[in-house]
Amino acid sequence: MSADLSRYKRDFPIFSRTVRGGNPLIYLDSGATSQKPEVVIEAEAEFYRSKNAAVHRGAHLLAEEASDAYEGARENVARFLGAQSSEIIFTKSATESLNLLAYSFSNPDSGIAVKSNDEIVVTEMEHHANLIPWQQLAKRTGAKLTWLSITPDGRLDLSNIDQIINSNTKIVAITHQSNVFGTIPPIKEIVKAAQAVGAYVVLDACQSVPHFEVDVKQLQVDFLAFSGHKLLGPTGIGVLWGKAALLDQLQPAIFGGSMVDSVTMQGATWASGPRKFEAGVPNMAQAVGLSAAVDYLTQIGMNNLAQHEHKLTEQLLSGLKLIKGVKIVGPTDMKDRGGVVSFTVDGVHPHDVGQVLDQYGIAVRTGHHCAWPLMKKLQLVGTTRASFHIYNNSSDVVSLLEAVEKVTDYFKVGK
Repeated sequence: MSADLSRYKRDFPIFSRTVRGGNPLIYLDSGATSQKPEVVIEAEAEFYRSKNAAVHRGAHLLAEEASDAYEGARENVARFLGAQSSEIIFTKSATESLNLLAYSFSNPDSGIAVKSNDEIVVTEMEHHANLIPWQQLAKRTGAKLTWLSITPDGRLDLSNIDQIINSNTKIVAITHQSNVFGTIPPIKEIVKAAQAVGAYVVLDACQSVPHFEVDVKQLQVDFLAFSGHKLLGPTGIGVLWGKAALLDQLQPAIFGGSMVDSVTMQGATWASGPRKFEAGVPNMAQAVGLSAAVDYLTQIGMNNLAQHEHKLTEQLLSGLKLIKGVKIVGPTDMKDRGGVVSFTVDGVHPHDVGQVLDQYGIAVRTGHHCAWPLMKKLQLVGTTRASFHIYNNSSDVVSLLEAVEKVTDYFKVGK
């Protein structure tokens, strides 16, 4: 199969519309959320049409079919990650997944309980969703929050990793791919350092699972989180994966129906497996939609998708280097990086850059990208970010580069 997968663009109904100025849509904001193929939209709609019922409740046919579809989605996601279905917890988002973990770690009844003499390690390139929950965990428990710094070229500085990840470290929470730089950190080296001191590794995989093959066994991390809406799937569905033995040790953080084994007026005991973390009626149709997205991407091949995005990213990096007044923020080559490219235009606020690009039908992300500490470290108010997925092609990159040239002309950059 050719690495150019742009023919799949026809599977996405949204690209049949026009946007501002009557322009065709050039969507380069998949780092924020991906577009949805018809098979995903249809799968979610069909659940509502034909088998809508509360899962794990009721003995009628619809309830059985809904439960089978929901648990089938769990098994499908598990296969996609190289995991066991008992290790897959459905949440509403990766943000909820990470918060669920952080709250469980702060419960003194958890087998993995963070205490005041423990340390939690993050990095300077984390999204707020993989920073603030750990800040709050440290605040609740009295633990110390420390972090790995970045290098000038947008990579992690591991020169002091033995001091940062030390005998007091309990949790290491790290991104699998930076949502600003596109950098893919050296996960193996970080996992090795964490394992050497008995620390647990939490991986924010929001920018990795949707774009290249991820196998939790090969990664050897302990927990992993991602959101369905970046994986061509619906909004309102996220995944938390954890090693079964570790999940067994954790206390739930959300309480209610379905997650209990027994209840009295004085107390309750919890169900086993992932169900103890899934209180209430779950996002059933969204799980089915996510499963359809997994099928869609599996049929195409995640390695093929990665190659496709690699070529587009390389093309964009090469083109931006030639435009006067434009600076790439992060790695300027393809070593250990994915399909996210952030840049600045001299003297032009990123919001203004985004608004000009929008006039040509080009949708990008502008601002701090939910990474304020990183922007402060870089001494930037924000960047303009382009991010790819399967529906993008070389002509999209050409259009973006031409539009950025127009931005520099309009604002007389370098003149």
